[in-house]
Amino acid sequence: MEQAMHGSDPRDVAPAWRRRTGWLDKALTEAGRALRVLDGSVAHERANPAGPAAAADDPALSDAESRHAAGLMRVNHVGEICAQALYRGQALLCRDEGVRRVLLRAAEEEVDHLAWCRQRLDELHSRPSLFNPLWYAGSFGLGLAASRAGISYNLGFMAETERQVEEHLDGHLSALPEHDRRSRRIVTQMRDDEIGHRATAEHHGAAPLPALVRGAMRLMSKVMTTTAYRI
Repeated sequence: MEQAMHGSDPRDVAPAWRRRTGWLDKALTEAGRALRVLDGSVAHERANPAGPAAAADDPALSDAESRHAAGLMRVNHVGEICAQALYRGQALLCRDEGVRRVLLRAAEEEVDHLAWCRQRLDELHSRPSLFNPLWYAGSFGLGLAASRAGISYNLGFMAETERQVEEHLDGHLSALPEHDRRSRRIVTQMRDDEIGHRATAEHHGAAPLPALVRGAMRLMSKVMTTTAYRI
């Protein structure tokens, strides 16, 4: 009777309050991370595989070659923005700690790629895509949705993402100006890392995605790459 008069037991309220506070902390952490990714201030671990710009002795690119290389590197930068957001979205709701670590580790390596692409864009006197906030938000939402599909499909999204990125990077190695060695070194290292991410996802039990989902991912990627090359 006394408990009914005075409300619920405070001991019952505390766990719910902690859960709400925990989710708020996670949301603020992800929002802060997104801002650092988008403004280029997020810390990265590995040195640029192209080496210091000051020590570069590569042949000069023509204006047309520079614009083309910048367009391709902008597309690569957008791809890394999307992968970063996808993996962090997946990890946020993932209930398997081992898989969560796999996703977060891949996201950390994508930060290296982001930094390298951003540095190369600066060297080419260009800029990232103006639509990066949109790409990040959409990919993060897709990651949240993918995380609810189960562990095997969660990893399947990672494997399929990396497979499609590999194809794009192979195409870019063919499309970059032949003597743009700095961009080529960056793209080659990125491709090797993506192969490793795909293999890791498959090793941990990635399930093949349905053909309809793979096709939708390719269509979204086509829209993204076509837009990012120019804007």
